[in-house]
Amino acid sequence: MITIYHNPRCSKSRNALNAIQNSQKEFKVVEYLTDLFTEETFSLLLKKMKIKPEELVRKNESLFLEKFKGKSFKDSEWIKILVANPKLIQRPIVLTNSRAIVARDEQTLEIVLKDNSEKK
Repeated sequence: MITIYHNPRCSKSRNALNAIQNSQKEFKVVEYLTDLFTEETFSLLLKKMKIKPEELVRKNESLFLEKFKGKSFKDSEWIKILVANPKLIQRPIVLTNSRAIVARDEQTLEIVLKDNSEKK
């Protein structure tokens, strides 16, 4: 099963969703701006991605520039910040049984789609 954490207003997210739909693999869509992460689910996703929370921050986002730029936070604090401000999260995040990645380009998404052997 593939899960895409999707923002329908983002062209990269729409492109990834389209590619997943065309892959004929079983998937579900989570619109993370309305179906919000909990700290627990977000932490589990980060573990699967094998990255620190700060690596998922959209650092060109006006909210980041206004409130967080130049400040230092612990991982647990970044998790709270990102869960409270999901616009700051890089997208789309694609989760499979074996991994989770930010699939901002076709090549990265292809790796995940090939990795997932489950069919629709």
